[in-house]
Amino acid sequence: MTEIPGITITGASGRMGHMLLKTVSESDRAHLVGAVEQVGHPWVGLDVGEAMGGRANGVIVTDDPLEAFAVSQAVIDFTAPSATLEYAALAAQARTVHVIGTTGMSDAEIAKLEPASRHAVIVRAGNMSLGVNLLTKLTEKVAAALDADFDIEIIEAHHHHKVDAPSGTALMLGEAAATGRGVDLANVRDVGRDGITGARKRGDIGFTAIRGGDIVGEHDVLFAAAGERIILRHMATDRGIFARGALKAALWGQTQKPGHYSMIDVLGL
Repeated sequence: MTEIPGITITGASGRMGHMLLKTVSESDRAHLVGAVEQVGHPWVGLDVGEAMGGRANGVIVTDDPLEAFAVSQAVIDFTAPSATLEYAALAAQARTVHVIGTTGMSDAEIAKLEPASRHAVIVRAGNMSLGVNLLTKLTEKVAAALDADFDIEIIEAHHHHKVDAPSGTALMLGEAAATGRGVDLANVRDVGRDGITGARKRGDIGFTAIRGGDIVGEHDVLFAAAGERIILRHMATDRGIFARGALKAALWGQTQKPGHYSMIDVLGL
């Protein structure tokens, strides 16, 4: 058996699934051993290389995730919250690293990952890119340095296919800002303004979501006070950055003890 980790991709036919399959297949530090899709999906039973329009690679798409996880050292999962919770339990059963890039998970859903993290490594992040995780740390530090005279607004933009808002990355940045200020984001979160909303409450952390075209991902953290503004910005132009970050997390997880980790942990930030 090869010494490099074998990786399974869930949601193989999706936008991120394609990118993850390509990234893992081209890596010299890991190899593709599995591809998972939902029951009844037309890809099930096909060679994933051919399903993607290329050459056969010997990996057959399955609708049995446990079967795929059992022969994997890591699972990379950018799907939906309900599927991710199912996969977390199965990955824990198989004792394989579970890298979660799924967004839109509620606090209650995230809490449900904890039993699985007692048996396997989970690396979960709203965004897997190095740049965004650096932005997260910067946001925390700037928020800690400025008082509530500076309003904080997180502005995010994504393609029109994205189904959740604010984005997982925006919420991650909001949590960082709240941590910097020593407050609970749930108590200061300001979203969904429409109509006569009244004046902004001092100390609130606001969110604005933009959806349009094929925007990969753009995030601004705006600190605005009387007479001055500070803007921290990250712009993604290639989904490959998320796939490369997820692969980095999968490799990092091979040497870790069971637990629930973030990309901050992976990057040593």
